[in-house]
Formats: sequence, C-alpha cells, structure tokens
Amino acid sequence: MADDRIIVGSLAGAFGVHGDVRVKSYCAEPDAIADYTPLTRSDGKTITTLVLKGMAKGALIARVDGITTKEEADALKGVDLFAARDQLPSLPDDEFYHTDLMGLTAVDTGGAELGRVKAVQTNGADDLLEIVGPGLKDTVLVPFTKAIVPTVDLAAGRVVIDPPGGLFGDAD
Repeated sequence: MADDRIIVGSLAGAFGVHGDVRVKSYCAEPDAIADYTPLTRSDGKTITTLVLKGMAKGALIARVDGITTKEEADALKGVDLFAARDQLPSLPDDEFYHTDLMGLTAVDTGGAELGRVKAVQTNGADDLLEIVGPGLKDTVLVPFTKAIVPTVDLAAGRVVIDPPGGLFGDAD
C-alpha cells in the first residue's frame, strides 16, 4: 500500500443473510471509520459508502456498497480497509500510526542497533513492537511504553529502546 494510506480496519465476514458485513475498526473511536470514506480495500477496490448499523460481538455491523448477499460478504473476510492519510486527524506528539513505526531501526540507549520494527501488535493493554534482526534468534516483543521506548524519531527512522534486562539476550 502506498505511504499515503493508513489501515483503519478490516472486514470480518457476513452478518446475517442480506449482505451486511462485520467490520473490525482500528480507529480510537470505532465508528469514526465511516467518516473516512472512500476507503480502499486491500484487493484494490474502493468502498464509497459504509453505513454503520450497529455492533455485535465486538465488531461493527455495516452495509457496504456493492455487497448484497451473505456469500459476497463472506468472501471479503480478512480484507483490510485503508483511508487516505490526509483524511485522518493529526495525532499528538506522543501518538503514532502503526504503519509509520514499521520498518524503523531499533537502537538501544547507547546507539547500538537491535533490529527493525517488523510490526506493531495490539494486545488490549499496551501495544507491542515486534523487533526482528540478524542478531536475534527469534522476534522480540517490546512493550511500546514511554519507559521502555523513550524516543520515536520518525525523521531519523529510528526508535530508541531501553529494554528490561534479558529482553534481547546478550544484546543488552
């Protein structure tokens, strides 16, 4: 996906038999996803209309243009939804879009490279940075808190990590 797009949700299959879809929103306010239309699907198609109808089992229920049957809605399960970056609100200095963190170089407080941010995982409490690198046997999950990740420098393309002892094995 182009850098001017931010993932705002994903489709989670059908709800009912009339083409309604379940939408998992990644927005701070879940129903704000409807404000960011048109949305681009990960398959390249555009959603111009997303009408929210309610919630069920932690997902929004929506009517999406062009989807009229359960089978069509089920076929969209797992399709990501992207909004244009300029449609989204500006974030405070201490908040970041996950896509902007991915690929950043991770260094320790002394400047030694630890790896790169592969992904950002959300576990319900704090986000976790998934760090990969040639010196690591496995990926390392780093809590994305101010205490452990004191610096995010998007312009320099790096995050500074002050890892708890043992998190990076011999690297710390």
